[in-house]
Amino acid sequence: MTERVDLSNLKPAQPRQERKRVGRGLGSGKGRYSGRGIKGQKSRAGSHKMKAGFEGGQMPIDMRLGKLRGNTSADAMPIGPFRTYSQPVNLRDLEARFEAGAEVTPDSLVAAGLLKNTKTDIKILASGDLTKKLVVSAHGFSKTARAKIEAAGGSIVWLKGEPVEKKAKKHKAKPAAAEPEADAAEAPAEAEAAEAPAEAEEG
Repeated sequence: MTERVDLSNLKPAQPRQERKRVGRGLGSGKGRYSGRGIKGQKSRAGSHKMKAGFEGGQMPIDMRLGKLRGNTSADAMPIGPFRTYSQPVNLRDLEARFEAGAEVTPDSLVAAGLLKNTKTDIKILASGDLTKKLVVSAHGFSKTARAKIEAAGGSIVWLKGEPVEKKAKKHKAKPAAAEPEADAAEAPAEAEAAEAPAEAEEG
C-alpha cells in the first residue's frame, strides 16, 4: 500500500544536500580556516579562478617544450603558416575533355567534371601530352605545361597575373686569403731591407 502524499509528508525525489556554511565560528565544523588551510595561494579569495593550464606562476609546459622549426615568413610560401593550396589539373585531362579551339576556364573545368567548384586556385601540370590548340585560363602553370600548351599552338591566361621572378640575392665576396708561399718569399726580403740601414750606420 502506497503512502498517501500530502503537505505533511511531501519531499523532493532526490534529497537535498545542505550547503557548506563556512566562516560561522569554530562550532560550525568548518570554522577558523574554512577548509582552506592556513596560508598560500589556494587560501586567498579568487584563487580558483585561474586559467586552464596555470602552474602556480612557473613556466608553463607549453612554453617549456621545444618549438617546431621551419619557415614562417610570407616569402616562404607555400611553406609555413602562409601555406597556399591549389587544385592540380593535368594536360592529359584537357586532351580528353576538350575539343580543339576550346577555351578552358575554371567554370568549364567544373562543367567537365574535373573540379568540384571554383573556390580553390587551379594549377595546370604537364602530366600527359597535348595535341589540341586550347586557350587555358588558370592561376598557375608549370614551366613544362606552359611549353606544351604553346607548342600545340595554344595560349595561356594568368588569372592572378604572371608571377614575377625574384632576383637572386648578391652575397659579398670574401677577401681572398694571401698565399702562404708569397708571404714566405716576402719575409726574407723584409729582413734584408732591415739589415741594410744598420750596416750603413756602422760604416
